[in-house]
Amino acid sequence: MIQQAKAIGQKMLNLGPGLITAREFRRQKFQRFNERPVEFGFVFRMVAEIYPLHILDVGTGTTALPHLMRNCGCLVTAVDNVRDYWSFGMSNRHYHIIDDDITNTRLKGPFDMVTCISVLEHIEKHDDAMRSMFSLLKPRGHLILTCPYTESGYVRNVYELAGSSYGQGVSYITQSYSRNELNRWAEANKATIVEQEFWQYWDGEHWTVGKQIIPPKKASAADKHQLTCVLFQKN
Repeated sequence: MIQQAKAIGQKMLNLGPGLITAREFRRQKFQRFNERPVEFGFVFRMVAEIYPLHILDVGTGTTALPHLMRNCGCLVTAVDNVRDYWSFGMSNRHYHIIDDDITNTRLKGPFDMVTCISVLEHIEKHDDAMRSMFSLLKPRGHLILTCPYTESGYVRNVYELAGSSYGQGVSYITQSYSRNELNRWAEANKATIVEQEFWQYWDGEHWTVGKQIIPPKKASAADKHQLTCVLFQKN
């Protein structure tokens, strides 16, 4: 009787998530390809090489990234600025999200790895965010950062550039960083850039500008590119 009651209870608990995922499946609509295949590929290659125990994911949003890293055996903490960034609130059905502002964090480390995937470009106080993330790392710990990037120059908001293909009218900015910002973050936080990838997603100079290139092309710093994936190590 006890086992039967447990089975019935489990079915009831599964009913809600099952209905939600079925509805999502039926309502799928293609909008555009995004950068997650490249970014997540970089993340999991680094996880496979480093095998960190404790990971902090900053700016998770509604993604399943912390859940996937937990599936790898890692112990994962996920945070997002739920009240300030998300106008109508946010719920992540894949993982528990702690409401925290990474520019003035309440978290206590240390972590072996911090991941920040397509998030920093939306944070105006990006220097404060980077300082907080590095402060939460163990010595020799690693920070994975992915963001819009062009080697030669910073752009405060790519959506305001002539030829930007989307993003006009949204409530947040999307910055594109450069070598100057990477070097400043590394120097200020006593870190080293261990590995960096460059990717071309557009035929224009900056992120969202021009025609989208699918699949994207892996590039060098000297080639045209609009996205970077970076692995820092805290000294």
